[in-house]
Amino acid sequence: MTEAAAHPRHAGLRESAALLQPELVALRRALHQEPEIGLDLPLTQAKVLAALDGLPLEVTLGKQLSSVTAVLRGAQPGPTVLLRADLDALPVQETSGLPYASTVPGAMHACGHDLHTAGLVGAVRLLCERREQLAGNVVFMFQPGEEGQGGARIMIEEGVLTAAGEPPVAAYALHVGASVLPHGWVATRPGPIMAAADSMTVTVRGRGGHGSSPHLALDPIPAACEAVTALQTMVTRRFDAFDPVVVTVGSFHAGTVGNVIPDEAVFEVTIRSFSPEARNRVLAEAPAVVRGVAEAHGMRVQAVVEEGYPVTVNDPGQAAYVAEAARQLLGQDRYIEMPRPVAGSEDFAVIGDHVPSAYFMLGACPPDRDPFSAAYNHSPEALFDDAVLADGAALLAELALGRLSGPEE
Repeated sequence: MTEAAAHPRHAGLRESAALLQPELVALRRALHQEPEIGLDLPLTQAKVLAALDGLPLEVTLGKQLSSVTAVLRGAQPGPTVLLRADLDALPVQETSGLPYASTVPGAMHACGHDLHTAGLVGAVRLLCERREQLAGNVVFMFQPGEEGQGGARIMIEEGVLTAAGEPPVAAYALHVGASVLPHGWVATRPGPIMAAADSMTVTVRGRGGHGSSPHLALDPIPAACEAVTALQTMVTRRFDAFDPVVVTVGSFHAGTVGNVIPDEAVFEVTIRSFSPEARNRVLAEAPAVVRGVAEAHGMRVQAVVEEGYPVTVNDPGQAAYVAEAARQLLGQDRYIEMPRPVAGSEDFAVIGDHVPSAYFMLGACPPDRDPFSAAYNHSPEALFDDAVLADGAALLAELALGRLSGPEE
């Protein structure tokens, strides 16, 4: 069997997953009603542990975060595969109108992590039922802190990649989409699939004074505005259009009233890139550009870069394996290759830096909505159809079964 071919013995997997659908929906909606943000998710962790109770798993809890790592050991020896789901919600006030909408003010599962968690629980159940077929181990990684807190890195520090005794030979994760991808479709691609996400905070310092006499002050606002424009010029003139970067200034603050020149202007930047080479260049050149502009105006400047998540890169063999597994399990018309990466970022990139991995998308846009006009992930109006849970669980389980199935009897 090659990595690009799904195992032929897993007929009935979707039917088994369909039997789990009601309890997966119940778990997803319970998670949705009580979202938690960041690394400390005690209610979410308790729900996951309750869903795993009684299964033949070795369970470890995180020390610095509310993670759950569960190891399933197959009936025969073999390699290890990792399946991951993220647990955390976003600081968004839900306006979806769902009967099971968030009951926590200012918090919402607006990115579908509740579906990821329930789907991975389903995969655990399916694989436990098929333990005798497994020649190797499966590590189930339930991770807090994907939305910017770096939970994957902390779980790696706490041993998730050696939880089964040896590093995984492959890792897989799915992400649902509230729009763009039609309901039930699977999409992935080889190579970069999600961008690196970094940030920069720039403080331009001048000398305050009266708005009527700018020549007696050192006005930081025009210099900061020029620096913002120079960053956009840098993007179009220093970077290959086929290896792009995105530089967006989302926050700009200076002054208090119109007739007072402030001492300083501060702006914040998000920086996205799609290759390690472009990332390294932009993180070096963006501060140099703002320093040059500020110095040309006689200003002092501080440009602080904070590195976030790296580029999420799919191993080509693993991406091909996901594509073929999706076609065989769900049907040829349910898979599409993504033509380009997505400019969002993903903590799974850190796993991909250590393990040959594949990250793939599952369309969860309600079937009565146009996926090209529906509210996107992170929107307070985002809707995710939990009818896709069974297929998501089955596909995750299939990926592990295909890698770990023993010889034909």
